[in-house]
Amino acid sequence: MNTHKAFILGVALLSTIGVKAQFAIDNYKAVFTSSPQHVPTTKTPDAPLAGNGDIGITMGGTPDKLCFYIGKNDFWRAYPVYPGGIALPGGLDIEIKELQGATYYAEQLPGSAEIRTKFTTPHCQLNLSAWVAATDNKIIIELQSDKAVTAHLRLWAAEGNTSTTAGGKDKVMWVSRSFENTELLRWPTHVALALNSNSDEFSLIPGKKVQLVISVYTNHDTPDWKNKAITEVEKVTEAGVEQLRKEHHSWWNHFWKQSHINIGDSYFEKYYYQSQYLFACSSREGKFAPGIWGPFVTRDEAAWGGDYHLNYNYQAPYWASFSSNHISLTDNFDQPLLDYMEAGRKHAQELLNCKGIYYPVGIGPKGLCTAMWPLTPEEMQEKYSTRENTIDGGYKFLGQKINAVFSVGNMLMRYYSTYDEAYARKVYPYLLACADFWEDYLSLENGRYVIRMDHFNEVMPNKRNGGVWRNRLGDFNSTLSLGLVRMLFQGVMDMSDFLSIDKIRQSRWQDILEKLSEYPLGIGEDGRQSLKNMEKGPQDKEVRPSGLNRVSIHGLILPAGVVGPMTDAAFNTILLEDVAHWSEKQRDPNDWGNTSNNGIETCYPGAVRVGYPSDKILSYLKKRIEMDVYPNSWIVQGGGGIETLAAVPLTINEMLLQSYEGVIRVFPNWNHKKDASFENLRAYGAFLVTSTLKEGLIQGVTLVSEKGRVCKIENPWKGHPVQVIRENGKSDILYGEYLQIPTVAGEKVELNLYTN
Repeated sequence: MNTHKAFILGVALLSTIGVKAQFAIDNYKAVFTSSPQHVPTTKTPDAPLAGNGDIGITMGGTPDKLCFYIGKNDFWRAYPVYPGGIALPGGLDIEIKELQGATYYAEQLPGSAEIRTKFTTPHCQLNLSAWVAATDNKIIIELQSDKAVTAHLRLWAAEGNTSTTAGGKDKVMWVSRSFENTELLRWPTHVALALNSNSDEFSLIPGKKVQLVISVYTNHDTPDWKNKAITEVEKVTEAGVEQLRKEHHSWWNHFWKQSHINIGDSYFEKYYYQSQYLFACSSREGKFAPGIWGPFVTRDEAAWGGDYHLNYNYQAPYWASFSSNHISLTDNFDQPLLDYMEAGRKHAQELLNCKGIYYPVGIGPKGLCTAMWPLTPEEMQEKYSTRENTIDGGYKFLGQKINAVFSVGNMLMRYYSTYDEAYARKVYPYLLACADFWEDYLSLENGRYVIRMDHFNEVMPNKRNGGVWRNRLGDFNSTLSLGLVRMLFQGVMDMSDFLSIDKIRQSRWQDILEKLSEYPLGIGEDGRQSLKNMEKGPQDKEVRPSGLNRVSIHGLILPAGVVGPMTDAAFNTILLEDVAHWSEKQRDPNDWGNTSNNGIETCYPGAVRVGYPSDKILSYLKKRIEMDVYPNSWIVQGGGGIETLAAVPLTINEMLLQSYEGVIRVFPNWNHKKDASFENLRAYGAFLVTSTLKEGLIQGVTLVSEKGRVCKIENPWKGHPVQVIRENGKSDILYGEYLQIPTVAGEKVELNLYTN
């Protein structure tokens, strides 16, 4: 699309946001012209998707034999060893023989959160719509044909993997699946699917729409899970479905009104909104947090159990939601971490003789550990080429001590973004427990605190290394660890001040911050100073600098946020130079930053933060998207699933607005020759920010202060005075590189270039 035309489209969309946001966002639909090829799968499906943050549907199959796979974030086989983890409840098959060989056309509409299809043969045309009610545990599938045809239905529960199933048919059709009474199962899970039909076939009459409604409940929703599912679909009426539709559209309309961007580029805007749509389909306030694949599970034995993988996969999907002002999507993040604290204390005490909490690489809901080594030496030998199944007490820590602290990054993002006191009180005990651990674990040597035996990369036996792995243990001062520990102690101090508690402990925390080892640097083969992954490797081996990469970005930039141009401009310059040399190290010409297996949501926004030119980043990002993306707009990588949904929104948000280091920056890394605008992006300090860049000039900045904090903002018009206009009509003229603006809660403040 012509850039100028794309910008006009964006402006038109922005002007409609206050009216019917979801229908404007539907312009960024994903289109399918062939049947899915990766369904069922243990990883990312390539099919049309819809969901409500708890229940997800994946539309697989061909037009004549459709299969709706039904996933649910709280349906787990609560077993501590893979193949435990998230499981598949079941699905609905719809067979219409007249559609054999039909042309395939489907749309995934992000605004209205709906799948729409048109299947055509010389004999008939079928229009289908499918959506998951945003405010209820119901799936609605609507069908309409231009010719009389017969549809055959099969509601089914997945089988096997130690589960039991049941089913029945009276006024409605229902099936159930349960995990219970199995040795080592930590807690039972039951699910029921009920369909508003007692027949396995129905006729489609021209001009008449048929509505299939499936109700889905687990025992985590209600103790009366089966009866609830059955009685709810027994009561379904056409009027009831229409009311659900109104509530559904209202929810999504509100969601899309929370923020908006326009960058004059319909390609990236599509991935921006589709990514946010897919994450909103995956995560919801008051529901179980999504695992690696969200609710889009199409078979048991999902890769890595579909668990909460704590060395970045669990945290990363949420990162864009903070700046995009979708805070409610992050509400479920903390509970699994809080639920595991008791077990984490035992791990710290029994395995390391330390206070505080120590977490393995994988957990699940309700205090579940998903990542234990196989229970027998024989299984261990088969999978990992060693019979030693008692490593670290049988738990997979993979040489890393930092897993619990990794999640502090998300907690601090939300805290700094909202300054919500109730939230701070909820998570402060977790931060304090992490601080307890690291106060105990850090070693003061020669006047500085050092970190031993916390590893930059996962260290474990596997078939590739023949089960020999201990020779890789011994990292000293991992960059990942140094950055995240610095983030932790600065964060716990900030929260301690905010809540006015534990002030007596701050002197120790400040001492750690002042004496913690510096990030390791070295001179590379090209004579350039560059970042090292660790100060020394196993057996005190010298380590060559490898430059800023995905894992070190986690420790320094995302989620840590402990470096930047204000914190240390010279160090930031070194990191920027490292990014500038990524092209020399990429394994594939289309994979800048080497993100094909992991890290697209980390490397691209990380490059933005250090100041690499935005046009180059977007050029590389487009190549990376095209390298591996599915028709449903899900960018694919080998080592994980929904974390990639943060990649495009976070990259673009960081180009348009930054607020780490306590300073708001408007269009900090955007080509000012390109018009752009954003509305209600969220900044640290609990500010909502709106601004427009047109013809090279920032037109103005609007700040809404939620908590009445002082706003520190970099002067949007460098070297020029700024007029600050308040809602009460008062105005001030401010000067300088950084402006300090006192605010009151709920106040709107306008900033404009001051001209006499």
